[in-house]
Amino acid sequence: MGIFDKKVCSVCGRQIKLLGNRKLENGNLCKECASKLSPWFSERRSSTVEEIKAQLEYREANRAEAAKFNVTRSIGNDMKLLLDEDAGKFVVTRARNLAEANPDVLDFSQVTGCQLEIEEDRDEVKTEDKDGKSVSYNPPRYNFSYDFKIVINVNHPYFDTIDFKLNPSSVDVTPTPVPANRAPNPGMNKEFREYELMGKEIKELLTNARQQVRDEAKAAAQPKAAVTCPHCGASTVPDANNCCEYCGSALK
Repeated sequence: MGIFDKKVCSVCGRQIKLLGNRKLENGNLCKECASKLSPWFSERRSSTVEEIKAQLEYREANRAEAAKFNVTRSIGNDMKLLLDEDAGKFVVTRARNLAEANPDVLDFSQVTGCQLEIEEDRDEVKTEDKDGKSVSYNPPRYNFSYDFKIVINVNHPYFDTIDFKLNPSSVDVTPTPVPANRAPNPGMNKEFREYELMGKEIKELLTNARQQVRDEAKAAAQPKAAVTCPHCGASTVPDANNCCEYCGSALK
């Protein structure tokens, strides 16, 4: 078969348009079906048709979760971390209509780690010599810029990392006083401090939320001790609703 032969999507069965094919391990995927996969999924080429179909079923079920997601807290300017603290869930998205965008809804318990990465880039500032050629200063001078990335490690069947930039454009920090050949103190820059604090807040929130869920699960797994019911006087082990197993009265 030639490269320009007509291909059919192994998932939906529709004919794939020219340059619209997305290869799978044992089949083809159209652009429309590929767009429904999780944005954090990166193993498409090594996935089978059956695995992609299973993920698309999960994505449709996730849409219902996204539609009922109740935002109780939002952190970020462009790409945002949205929390549903009552349900113990979170999403990462820049969309306003969650049901339409269908971001992956995760439980706090699925977080396995969270890091803030601050990436520094420097560009050399040059001058011209007497012949008009671009040459370095002596000592060299640089302009510095910074990007802030959040990396969330998760336990999920289709991806294990959610990473995104907090800043839509790099934060430029010019050394002062000029000239300078060393990196400036970026902590003196207001925009730098804002993104750094934002990243630290996200890390602390997710780390604490994960730990709280695990502590609650551990406490729930502990065997309950018998207590004396103040209503009927029986020695009872509290049920799931913290009530007496004999008379049904609420225990303190």
